[in-house]
Amino acid sequence: MTSVEERLQQLLDGELDAAELAEDPTLASLADRLYGIKIQAVAPKKMRDFAEPAQPSAPLPATDMMIEVIGDVALQHLPAPSADLPLPSEPSPLPDLPGKRYTDKEFFELEKENLWKKTWLLAGHLDEIPETGCYKLWEKTGQPVIIVRKNKNEVTAFYNMCRHRGAAIVREDYGKEKSLLCGYHGWNYNFDGDLIGKRDPQDFVDFDDSCRSLHKINIELMGNLIFINFDLDAITLKESLGPIYEELKEFQLGSLRLVDQYSYDVKCNWKIAMEANMEVYHVQSIHPKTVHVGLDYRGNVNTFYPHGHGRMVAPSRSYPDLPVYGVADSSDPNATSYHPLPEGAKKLGIEIGTVDPRPEIETAGYIARTCTQSYNLMPNLVSPMSERGFPILQWWPTSINECIFEVMWIAPDWGGGERPEIWDSQIQGFNDVLDEDLQFGGWIQKAVDSYAFDGVPLSYQEARIYHWHQEVDKIIGINKIPKELRVEQAMGDDWTYPNDIEQRLKEYNSKSS
Repeated sequence: MTSVEERLQQLLDGELDAAELAEDPTLASLADRLYGIKIQAVAPKKMRDFAEPAQPSAPLPATDMMIEVIGDVALQHLPAPSADLPLPSEPSPLPDLPGKRYTDKEFFELEKENLWKKTWLLAGHLDEIPETGCYKLWEKTGQPVIIVRKNKNEVTAFYNMCRHRGAAIVREDYGKEKSLLCGYHGWNYNFDGDLIGKRDPQDFVDFDDSCRSLHKINIELMGNLIFINFDLDAITLKESLGPIYEELKEFQLGSLRLVDQYSYDVKCNWKIAMEANMEVYHVQSIHPKTVHVGLDYRGNVNTFYPHGHGRMVAPSRSYPDLPVYGVADSSDPNATSYHPLPEGAKKLGIEIGTVDPRPEIETAGYIARTCTQSYNLMPNLVSPMSERGFPILQWWPTSINECIFEVMWIAPDWGGGERPEIWDSQIQGFNDVLDEDLQFGGWIQKAVDSYAFDGVPLSYQEARIYHWHQEVDKIIGINKIPKELRVEQAMGDDWTYPNDIEQRLKEYNSKSS
């Protein structure tokens, strides 16, 4: 047994006291996950200071994403699956998804022409363009877009196309300029896109500069997140998101910094890759030592919103009864009542505090702190959101059977200097989980390209996928889609928002106990 496994076994047997756990954020994190207890740190330490740093097979110090990589010793103590969650009312059965939606060229072109052109797309974070005059070149949909920081509170977006002869205004991914000057013939534009100067104006007879502004693109901010929409007549971002717009306020998006961003090239249709992150039915099979350790997938609750958006909530194995474990004589002035400490944790509950150096989103609610929750926003965004920061995932098609998978991490401001080192472990742990998902993409693509693939049956746990496809057809226009490729409009009002998540979880916990 390795030293890591020995320490894990000692934790599970209740042989470690609070002081020992406080010195090791890895073990403290696991104590938090298993018993719901947070141990006050004796003295802050950075990850590099530990004599025995966490390995890929050891628990990661982060406590919020429920993706710690746990060794086999811990798995021996994994609780059995809880009782099934009762379905909401009696929903309609879900027909199979037509298999050719993943391979048909005509349908792919309909997606390009309608889906990406008519929906709000996350295009970046304000940290990428921090000062007036800073710009970002964005081309994820194949359209050349300039996003410009006009001033402290405003951003603008234009097609990266001079109104003279179509030359690119900017050719670098990022930069800072006093104006938008075309390097081909010297036409100059301000940050509102207005033409403010051109070389040899006397040679342009009866020329109206006001009619030659840069072509604008719809742009809105939600906190520090930048969204664009190519449809100038589109409903507002707030109208599109509906109830989700208000729900997301608890995460204080205007105060969250950009932590990291990176991407993967994936050899499968973009929907195949995205759908792996829209259900938890696969968790037990693909993530037995990672996500499955902390997430009780059988308690999965789905909420479906207008315009194709959705939300999934699954209870944590660390909070089987939802309240917090602790000690009755805690000095915490906000403490009320606590559940008794489980066997094996009697030596742990001295103080309720925190060992995670990352600041929290103070307004994050009960669900964010006690469950795994994931929002999907039409068309291509999925985010498991929690109180210490979270990744935002997006998929961008490059061909029918290839896509770019983009990851952006945002989190509360940690102050000056580099991000806390704990983020290195957090991101690596999450990427390990992504690798577990991505291993199947290419193989699934071979399957859907085969003669035998004819459709996709879906369970309630996968219902977000069906709801998404159903709404895609509405955006494209059902009559524009060949009959053999259409999704039956089977999900009615009995499936959709509102959905009392907390009540459903209480029903689940009651049935499980």
